[in-house]
Amino acid sequence: MSKLYTPESAASGVEHVLRLLEGRWKLIILFHLFDGKVQRYSDFEKLIPGISQKMLAQQLRQLEADGIVSRTVYPQVPPKVEYRLTEWGQALCPALDAMLKWAEKREV
Repeated sequence: MSKLYTPESAASGVEHVLRLLEGRWKLIILFHLFDGKVQRYSDFEKLIPGISQKMLAQQLRQLEADGIVSRTVYPQVPPKVEYRLTEWGQALCPALDAMLKWAEKREV
């Protein structure tokens, strides 16, 4: 059964999600993790030119704290750390894809 929203509660929910995703690099990081991809920290450094190590670490920590990205540390030397979308993060894929399609229509 679908939840009934008032305009205020709907706006509040969407604003909360937008705050979770704000940040120059978060969406780029998420798009690199779509389709079940697993990335290591060094992969992101190569895939996202211009991002500093400090900013990459900060954005990944925030996405992890918000439950969108999971971080797996393997006990080996050198340490191996992998990032992937959580189930909740995967649920964002269709919404972001729809937003991308909406943006494409605006560009026409």
